[in-house]
Amino acid sequence: MSDEAGSMSAEDRPHASGASDRIPPGFRSGLTEGTDVVDGVTWSGSVPAAGGVAPRVRLGNRWFNLLWLLPLGFVVLLVCVAGAKGLRGMPSVQRFITEHPGTGPVAGHDDDAGLPAWARWSHFFNLFFILFILRSGLQILSDHPRLYWTRHCTPGREWFRIQKPVPADPLWTAKQDSISLPGQVALPGIRHSIGLARWWHLGVSTLWLLNGLVFYVLLFVTPQWKRLVPTSWTVFPNALSTAIQYLSLDWPRNDSWVAYNGLQQLAYFVTVFVAAPLALITGLGMSPALSTRFRRISRVLSIQTARSLHFLVFSWFLLFIVIHVGLVFTTGLLTNLNLISSGRSDNSWLGFWIFVGWMAVVVAGWVVATPFTLRHPRVVQRVGYALIGGVQRWFEHVDVRPGAYTARDISPYFWHNGRYPDSAEYKALQEGGFADYRLRIGGLVAHPAELSLDDLRKLPVHEQITQHFCIQGWSGVAKWTGVSMSVILDLVMPDPQARWVVFYSLGEGADGGTYYDAHPIEHMRSKLTMLAYGMNDRALPFGHGAPLRLRNEVELGFKQVKWIKAIEFVAEFSDIGSGFGGYNEDHEFFGYRQSL
Repeated sequence: MSDEAGSMSAEDRPHASGASDRIPPGFRSGLTEGTDVVDGVTWSGSVPAAGGVAPRVRLGNRWFNLLWLLPLGFVVLLVCVAGAKGLRGMPSVQRFITEHPGTGPVAGHDDDAGLPAWARWSHFFNLFFILFILRSGLQILSDHPRLYWTRHCTPGREWFRIQKPVPADPLWTAKQDSISLPGQVALPGIRHSIGLARWWHLGVSTLWLLNGLVFYVLLFVTPQWKRLVPTSWTVFPNALSTAIQYLSLDWPRNDSWVAYNGLQQLAYFVTVFVAAPLALITGLGMSPALSTRFRRISRVLSIQTARSLHFLVFSWFLLFIVIHVGLVFTTGLLTNLNLISSGRSDNSWLGFWIFVGWMAVVVAGWVVATPFTLRHPRVVQRVGYALIGGVQRWFEHVDVRPGAYTARDISPYFWHNGRYPDSAEYKALQEGGFADYRLRIGGLVAHPAELSLDDLRKLPVHEQITQHFCIQGWSGVAKWTGVSMSVILDLVMPDPQARWVVFYSLGEGADGGTYYDAHPIEHMRSKLTMLAYGMNDRALPFGHGAPLRLRNEVELGFKQVKWIKAIEFVAEFSDIGSGFGGYNEDHEFFGYRQSL
């Protein structure tokens, strides 16, 4: 089986231990290997397809179906067209349009007219990348199909949803709340495939940002920046004039070869210099590492605020693409396509055929993306890691300190997740109040240990109020009580060659087999890494991992192993499970580094 560690640098690759005889018996019993192909029937524990609802926005205590915007928008458009035609007949408006025909002072000289080859190719790559970003973004949204303005993801308090209200079941999980989207709309298009969707989204976003950076540099070292950046306040009356002309269906007579009209310039400026940077900033705002580090910013721009703004930026890009393509096709197709594709100012068919070639590549990529992902998910996982892994490693080293939240910040609702343990072993422990529970610690340590809950409670008590970040998108703040992992390290004394700490659960993963996850040993010395046996000043509830769970606050929620039964210190994880560093990494193609 291929190993994700094969794509790592020598510095990051776990080293062989040469001490397999020190693995305590039973630690790895029950582990299962994942597959290298996605079977839609058995995927994620045979999770069935589940439809959502039409997009809804909450206005006060009422929900508004956004599909009503289609007929309402059509009526509004008709009214605007009729109003614009009426305005065009008014002498004052005619004078206004004459004084402000649409294009202000010429942005450049004739020598700077047209679009250079680098701008045309950047335009194509931008289109190619952003379509995959939008598709994978939809897939990510479908995994937690609700948006909030506060960090507390309380059901019923979201402002946007594409899912039914949360049922009354107190153990309803976030995975159950996910929905299905068509395979040629979302990417990869099967329910709860957020691991693969994130590799697409983050990986292609990296390429998109690189393309944008090159575009920015070339834009400002050439006179082309004058096309997009307004240099006179006349852009606003020209934009208004252009809007009236467009709505009256009497297109403005401007020459985009030389300069864009006011409305075009404002739209392009907002898209390139406002929406694109916002996409990056709000994306980083969803990072647990950065949110924990930059507390003053994250208290205002919480992960949920960032997620909502990220969605609004997504909506802007989608709206811009629809309107932009519509106007290209209706306001002089051949001339527009020559400007965009061939760099010529004429009505020849050259630009059209270049455009057709570009679209053939885009359509082929669109069609192939989903089946390729399902047949070769490990390739997607490795390529995604190669593109974004370096940034994730860097984020893990961002300093984190306790004290960001107080009791007033604790969330009124904390989502459940994961497959609940139902084995005879767990039920017997639960019925006995976990009196017979023993946490087994072994592997590359000087002093293996078995600790009862009473033993753990006798160790120095550690408390922290921190924010939980789920890979699905929801978050919540809770108070955790337990033992700092640094105390555990001092107790068992790991060997120098121990580089990873593997946590095993009493519960199983979605496809069966013991749930586990590996963490870098350097994380274990963090002030915000602990074993929790209490939550919000009460005993840890069953749904949140009783009797014991992990908290490592620079990692996402799926790595916070619940119902812990054992901890193993190892030099590498390539011989554990499928060798990718965790259950979801083995079975659902998550990454063992997911600090983003």
